[in-house]
Amino acid sequence: MKIAFVVQRYGQEVMGGSELHCRMVAERLVKLGHDCTVYTTAAKDYITWKNEYPEGETILNGVVIKRYKVERPRDITAFNAYSDWIFFNPHTPADELKWMEMQGPFSLDLVLALEKEEPLHDRFIFFTYLYYNTYWGLKTIKGKALLVPTAHDEPALRLDLMNEVFSRPGGFVFNTAAERAMLAARFSFESKAQEIVGVGVDIPDPSSYREFQPKYAALEPYILYAGRIEPGKGCAELFDYYQAASRKLPGLNLVLIGKLLMKLPENPRIRYLGFVSPEEKNAAMAGAVCTIHPSHYESLCMAVLESMSVRTPVLVQEGSDPLKQHCLDSNGGLYFSNGAEFAGALGLLAGDARLRAIMGENGLEYVKKQYTWDCVLGKYDILLHAL
Repeated sequence: MKIAFVVQRYGQEVMGGSELHCRMVAERLVKLGHDCTVYTTAAKDYITWKNEYPEGETILNGVVIKRYKVERPRDITAFNAYSDWIFFNPHTPADELKWMEMQGPFSLDLVLALEKEEPLHDRFIFFTYLYYNTYWGLKTIKGKALLVPTAHDEPALRLDLMNEVFSRPGGFVFNTAAERAMLAARFSFESKAQEIVGVGVDIPDPSSYREFQPKYAALEPYILYAGRIEPGKGCAELFDYYQAASRKLPGLNLVLIGKLLMKLPENPRIRYLGFVSPEEKNAAMAGAVCTIHPSHYESLCMAVLESMSVRTPVLVQEGSDPLKQHCLDSNGGLYFSNGAEFAGALGLLAGDARLRAIMGENGLEYVKKQYTWDCVLGKYDILLHAL
């Protein structure tokens, strides 16, 4: 098939959850013989939507990328203030369209390109329900489009224009059963093609990351957070909970890898290591007592599955239903909703190597059963043909 992907940012340097998810799917569908094109913007940064990539057509790992300029960068302070108003006050449909325009990325050229080149593609796959390119793009494409919502329960879902977003696609690719249940309580998916798919995980051979293990062995025992380090990902709570818990677990370090977007506490046991390679990340996860996933807002969380794939238990925020469901379905992790529960779960995992080993094996079996690429791509094939 000739398959077009529509996503707000795209590139080797773009490591956001839905954007990386899109790239992983597109590159694997190319390997299966499909002709894949990505329609996206020239932005790298999701805060400002500043144009940093050159406009025009390039190719990355067999995928054609068509980038269009963002005509108006985002003023995140003004946008957040407007969001705080519109989410909690009476407003008009015009107010909601203004919110979508401020959300961005505001690229009329991208929307016009979708309208013009729609006949060139058999199927369209939109990633993330939330953005300008999805709202306006689905007005053009309609029936032959799949939407991968990557949604979590947030005020934006309650805007009236989201009824349009969720009524137009011919099918839906959900990350988890919890995500589908949350969305089905608000929108109708009757007569739509749909499946719980998620994202595939390559289960690494320990030999691929063995050279990095001594570096992390020197930090043991430690817990690991991998991802964007910012308050929106629950990191402020994580630091508070960890520092309180560490009084009873004084030898346990907290290791952080990923992009730093907030000030860290002055604590010698909180160790920030910056960006690392995938192989080094696997080594860091494999050596951890557990990995920590404190975000309240997730639709899947690849880092949870990556941790399970190296037999390391996870400790997740109970308020995120998909994360909690991973733990319940796999018996590969624990969850917390406050500092006392965090400390109790952490003490249990840190003090019981046998429990960690059992949970680690459970998590690996869960990933093998539901999140291998063969399984994920097989479900995409069914949905693409179902349209």
